[in-house]
Amino acid sequence: MHPGAHNAITDVPGIRVGHATRDEPGWLTGTTVVLPPVGATGGVDVRGGGPGTRETDLLDPRNLVDAVDAVVLSGGSAYGLSAADGVVAALADEGRGWPAGPGAGEIVPIVPAAILFDLGRGGTWRHHPGPEEGRAAYLAASDGPVDEGGIGAGTGARAGGLRGGLGSASLVLPSGATVGALVAVNAVGSPLAPDGRLFAQHLLIPGEVELPTPDPVAVQGHREQQAAEAAALQAGTATTLAVVATDATLDKAGCAKLAGVAHDGFARALSPVHTAFDGDTVFALSTKAEAAPTPVELATLQTAAADCVARAVARALLAAEPVDRTADGGLRMPGYRSDLSR
Repeated sequence: MHPGAHNAITDVPGIRVGHATRDEPGWLTGTTVVLPPVGATGGVDVRGGGPGTRETDLLDPRNLVDAVDAVVLSGGSAYGLSAADGVVAALADEGRGWPAGPGAGEIVPIVPAAILFDLGRGGTWRHHPGPEEGRAAYLAASDGPVDEGGIGAGTGARAGGLRGGLGSASLVLPSGATVGALVAVNAVGSPLAPDGRLFAQHLLIPGEVELPTPDPVAVQGHREQQAAEAAALQAGTATTLAVVATDATLDKAGCAKLAGVAHDGFARALSPVHTAFDGDTVFALSTKAEAAPTPVELATLQTAAADCVARAVARALLAAEPVDRTADGGLRMPGYRSDLSR
């Protein structure tokens, strides 16, 4: 297996990604939209103690809707779910959605969404993405390389006290199918192994990124600071989100299973994971452009999806720049590469 041309979820043909980023004074949040081609099937697996989601029940294999028009990942906690409204409106303007009536335009776009907690990190508590950011992310969507780090839904993210962010990765399988992942890393758990390296570092493809060497003194100082901050944690104040996509043909049950196995990527990259403080959620999309996998190919696909999720977590941390908003009441979040490495 090897990464696709962009080493991103957009290597799956037909998948587009767009971001809206709000990082001006008082703001540190954003929205990311994943747009599949018409007719894509979706699934979801929600874990952790503090999820915030929209339209996920429609993805249950027992329920009627069999296609997804977009998936929204957003900051802003529960307020940020309103970003999906802008995506729904934009899709409806283009005539895309579930046919709910006989007349022209009598459609309902199907847009599942999930949020992460970043309130107050820019300095102003109520600053959050809304419909305007959702529409902007939708209009910015492309099938090109995916920007990583502090962008879109990963703008205000943190992971184990470090600046979190957005990451993406892909693999082309021996069957010819492609699988890719997009992750917004905002975890209570740490991405750091005991030696200060990233937990998921060993899963990166050789030469994929330039890996820094951890500074033991800086890593120890960070661990002490993180331990001091842990006492102030409250439930529902984190959450890591992911979308995995493939062009292999899967039904809704197959997508749900793919999402479930993809959660293993969180466990390989973050510790602890799926806590009461997190609302970890993984969406899965099948564009159905390639043949349905055999049982052996399905196991390979699911394993590759989990690996892509873990690699995307590592890539997000490696791309994330530090941010300091302490002057206006926000937070300082050190960057892994710039603050803990040499």
